[in-house]
Amino acid sequence: MCVALPGLAISSEHGQLTGHGLEGFYREGRRLLSRCRLLVAGREPVAMQARLTSADRARFVGTVRVSSSAGPDPDVVVERTRHADGTERITLCNWGPRCLRLPVELALGTDLADLGAIAAGAAGPELPATVHDSGLRWSGPAGASSITADPAPADSLASAGVLRWELTLSPGGSTSLDLRVRSDGAGPVRAVGHTMTSPFSTAGATGDAAGVDALLRTSVEDLRALLLRDRTHQGDLYLAAGAPWRCGLAPAEALAAARMTLPLGTRLAASTLRILARAQIPAAAPRSGMIPGPRRDAGPHLPPGCTATEATLLFPVLLAEARRWGLPDAETEELLPTAERCLTWLRDTVGSGPYLRDPDPGGPVRCETQAHAHRAALLGADLLDVCGRPGGAGLRQWAEGLRSAFRRDFWTDDPGGGRPAAARTADGRCVPHLGSAAAHLLDTGLLGGGSHAPGLLDERQTDQLARLLGAPAMDCGWGLRGLGAKEAGYNPFGHRAGAVRVHETAVAVAGLAVAGHERTAASLLRGVLAAAETFGHRLPEMYAGEQRTEGGAPLPHPAACRPAATAAAAAVLLLTTLAGIRPDAPAGTVALRPLRGAPLGEIGLTGLRVAGAPFSVRVSRLGLAMVEEAAEGLQLGV
Repeated sequence: MCVALPGLAISSEHGQLTGHGLEGFYREGRRLLSRCRLLVAGREPVAMQARLTSADRARFVGTVRVSSSAGPDPDVVVERTRHADGTERITLCNWGPRCLRLPVELALGTDLADLGAIAAGAAGPELPATVHDSGLRWSGPAGASSITADPAPADSLASAGVLRWELTLSPGGSTSLDLRVRSDGAGPVRAVGHTMTSPFSTAGATGDAAGVDALLRTSVEDLRALLLRDRTHQGDLYLAAGAPWRCGLAPAEALAAARMTLPLGTRLAASTLRILARAQIPAAAPRSGMIPGPRRDAGPHLPPGCTATEATLLFPVLLAEARRWGLPDAETEELLPTAERCLTWLRDTVGSGPYLRDPDPGGPVRCETQAHAHRAALLGADLLDVCGRPGGAGLRQWAEGLRSAFRRDFWTDDPGGGRPAAARTADGRCVPHLGSAAAHLLDTGLLGGGSHAPGLLDERQTDQLARLLGAPAMDCGWGLRGLGAKEAGYNPFGHRAGAVRVHETAVAVAGLAVAGHERTAASLLRGVLAAAETFGHRLPEMYAGEQRTEGGAPLPHPAACRPAATAAAAAVLLLTTLAGIRPDAPAGTVALRPLRGAPLGEIGLTGLRVAGAPFSVRVSRLGLAMVEEAAEGLQLGV
């Protein structure tokens, strides 16, 4: 899958576009070309290799035997380089001893179907073609697309959808055909990540562990490939949730991804916050102050959750932490009123009670929602205080009450030491099932001076949760299962019922490291890095939670986005957790809390950004961290 939004190119491993499944060139979710089948001398090339060379480009190599010699060697090597921007170059090279005259044919077609219709099996038939310029054109109710070739074909057959060439190749000679697919009335695809200065720094990783540099480099490439512009404010960018299924704005995931990429700079965070500030429900409307978002499935034991609640609680958290990483004061002040309205919505919604309930009447009180709300209250209070705004004391008081109630009401005792409930029903019953959502209890948020906010659990409960997350029922060897293997309804492929979700695994790793449970954090970290290697360092949003075995590999999930914004951003969080970077740019300090066991050996991270300047750090094999590059005047905190 080649991605450079709004363009996509989805191919099978042999490089031919057959019109089956999702194959084709896409722009803004519409398939412009579904079939592009190459024949050389009447034969399909034998596929030899297929690989991504970057986030937006794939290379396919095949061979063709055209001579009558008895030897095993092919005569012609065919290389196809396919781009997400709708272009492809086909190069044919003659490695035989004789001059070759080769008929070359491309069979082309499209249905101009929407991606959603294709996924549902309702793509519709191919459309008739007409000869157009140096290629073909198709039109239908959904629009029109065309393909042009350079050099122009010797013959164009619209009724068959075929372009033909007669090529002459001398021994050792080569020639190329350049194809361009476009939507009528639209210019070339201009991928956002390639048409403006990237919001991400050019980060790199070195060290003892193989693959860390490839993982970081690939993840940043994928993040750039998923960038989109706001339609009404072209200067503001956000991350699409993932390709191919979710090439649009998902507010909660866009905020979560921007938060995890703060070590690469604060520009994406600022842009995402501005876009969502404009979407906030105004004062006169019901649920004033919320940031709208869709429902999201929550697995077999709970009804779908409200991502609008999650996004509204993430907004002040991202703003507060972006300020710590170096977001300029002027941008913080611009966004502060929206954060205040998010926090006002929180206080108004909880009323006099301790819990933030689901918005639907009779809905459950979810464990992770309380974690999000508690973090938003504490970081929001800190933000209001430093900006000279009222309301911080009330938020802290409510958070204190929530902590006391949560530790009493949500902890279920059992012979194994107890566990946090996934939720409480409207009648007060606990939903006891353990899943990866519990990891959000460890994500307490960054305050000033390199300290983290207190969590909802006390020390004993935190230790027990760490033991549970590190046990084989939750840690499958490739990461954290979405639902424990011993729980009712467990399914290793269940997207909220047992599959490994990379984002929540990264949240667990970072939270466990902060809480001092480094061995468990290191085990989960190594599992995800091993999985990343099997996926060519392009992590999907999820994969099957089957137990890792010797010589095994994680099974892909058929519905997973790959690339996915939260998975690519999670790779940044995982690697920077090794160094434990805790900045406080307004105070001019940065604290380092590396994993003392150095689970990956020595590692160096370069090209990060703290306080608006390049930042590089190295962690030795002894677990000691040293700053190698930083903003002038930035002091090392305690």
